[in-house]
Amino acid sequence: MNRSLVITFTLFFSLMAVQCIAADSKMGTVDMQKILLLSDAGKDAKEQLAVRAAKYEAEKNLKEDELKKLKGELEKQSVLLSESARSAKEKDYQQKLKEYQRFLKDAQDDLQAKNDEFTNKIIDEIVKVVQEFGKKSGYTFIFVKNESMIYLDDKIDLTDELLKQFNAARKAAKK
Repeated sequence: MNRSLVITFTLFFSLMAVQCIAADSKMGTVDMQKILLLSDAGKDAKEQLAVRAAKYEAEKNLKEDELKKLKGELEKQSVLLSESARSAKEKDYQQKLKEYQRFLKDAQDDLQAKNDEFTNKIIDEIVKVVQEFGKKSGYTFIFVKNESMIYLDDKIDLTDELLKQFNAARKAAKK
């Protein structure tokens, strides 16, 4: 009986403490995805990735054309070539195909790594701006919006303000 009484009082006083803290708290939320997509830094990163992807795409097209040409030659000449010559051409084609597949994987890995690098750098910068904003503006909590949050009042969404602050901070740092 004493144990349940102690647990009840502990829960009661914990809830009271949480209510007191929450009453004096100033809370906000930020949509990091929105800032990543709409910020100047996010747009710059997207452009850089697009340029890099375009280079890979052009190289991919050249390699595909070369493979098609080799395949065509192999099909046209296969009946005319000796067994050893046909085998050598098939081996050459298979080697080029492996190189092409390796190129595709390496290009994809490189683009993903560059995207992660840009994203992590931008997030680190956003976090600094959010922390500074939170301290200056007297916030107790600033949460990152995510899909596990069932309801958030739009009045506490700081995303647009923080997007402006983030863009301004980056412009000031470039000067």
